[in-house]
Amino acid sequence: MTDASPSPASPPPAQPRNPLHGITLEAMVVALQQHFGWDGLSSRIPVRCFQNDPSVASSLRFLRKTPWAREKVEGLYLFMLREQRRNARR
Repeated sequence: MTDASPSPASPPPAQPRNPLHGITLEAMVVALQQHFGWDGLSSRIPVRCFQNDPSVASSLRFLRKTPWAREKVEGLYLFMLREQRRNARR
């Protein structure tokens, strides 16, 4: 006899319309740093982890503890993706 209910370890439902689905915070920070550089990143999101002796590791520690800063990083990442798509069409 099998149980028809989903197992507790079943994967979450797919999110095809969510551009952040499957993207780690580390991948976002690395992509933003490569695109804007630390100076550009700190001018767009003025937090110390991007301004004083920046590194991916220190940025991740801060962003994981600070929801408002993480939201700004996610927003800037989405902006960067839109900008890259627009430039690719030209």
